[in-house]
Amino acid sequence: MAEGFSFFLNSILFGVGLAMDAFSVSVANALADPGMRHARRIRIALCFALFQIGMPLVGWLCVRALAERFHAFERLTPWIALILLLYIGGKMIAEALRGGEKETAELGHGTLLLQGVATSIDALSVGFTIERYPFSAALAEALIIGAVTFLICLFGLFLGRRAGEKLAGVAPLVGGVILIGIGIEIFLTGVF
Repeated sequence: MAEGFSFFLNSILFGVGLAMDAFSVSVANALADPGMRHARRIRIALCFALFQIGMPLVGWLCVRALAERFHAFERLTPWIALILLLYIGGKMIAEALRGGEKETAELGHGTLLLQGVATSIDALSVGFTIERYPFSAALAEALIIGAVTFLICLFGLFLGRRAGEKLAGVAPLVGGVILIGIGIEIFLTGVF
């Protein structure tokens, strides 16, 4: 029983750690669109959660199948996250400065997918740590990580919405700056 509890607790802690980037991006998304509908918030949180479920499983599979080749890719993950978040954040800032509030407010599917990849790419490395697990245990851990991410992202969207209502016109600009900051933080953490 202690081993089961330990597994569950470790999975939750992994989820909290991995969800922090998605939480910050959720706040930024809600800042950019404080009037976002509830169904849209659910879809955003679900998107981040699904990526957080999928990436550890992809990492688990790659380690089992391509161990040496995949380790070389691990060095690129901070760069990929940096580039994606710089692009998305820069686009938000440019649109805010041009006065394109209506464009910024509606988060497109492509942008959301890029955010999902950028915020979950570090979860690939979880596959290295769970490589010894059978698939059922790796799946259980990934599902727990995804559930934690979903809840944390919903909370981030709530906080961002509240702050966005207060910040009104500058919210998309603030959201873009936050995304760029997250990209730089992921890069610096991954490189150093």
